[in-house]
Amino acid sequence: MLLQSIVLMFHVGVAIMIVVLVLLQRGKGASAGTGFGAGASGTVFGARGSASFLSRATAVLATLFFATSLSLAYLAGQQTAPTSLIEQSLENQPTVPTTAPQPQFETTELPDLPELPGLDPGSEMPQEPPGTEPAN
Repeated sequence: MLLQSIVLMFHVGVAIMIVVLVLLQRGKGASAGTGFGAGASGTVFGARGSASFLSRATAVLATLFFATSLSLAYLAGQQTAPTSLIEQSLENQPTVPTTAPQPQFETTELPDLPELPGLDPGSEMPQEPPGTEPAN
């Protein structure tokens, strides 16, 4: 867990540095502003030095970012899944052998059910009330 936290902090630091380096670089369209007085903006790192230094530093940081991403994925895969509180309580409970509950009545001792009104004792279908015709 400690190693994962260290790698994660390094990963976030590399990501922030990549953002800063990308924002410092001039795009290809930046030379269009030289006619309007923006030609002096490239002299901080030299005429060509800024492009090679910043692009190499960005490539190195991108490689570090990729490596830390893979290492974080590996470290996350090595962790065991956290158990829930219910699972922990079930593991800590002493096991008591349980017996099956005994039925209250034996199958032969079931009480007789009352007859349904309108049902002929020998038939399974209820009879129609008197004065009504069966549905077609």
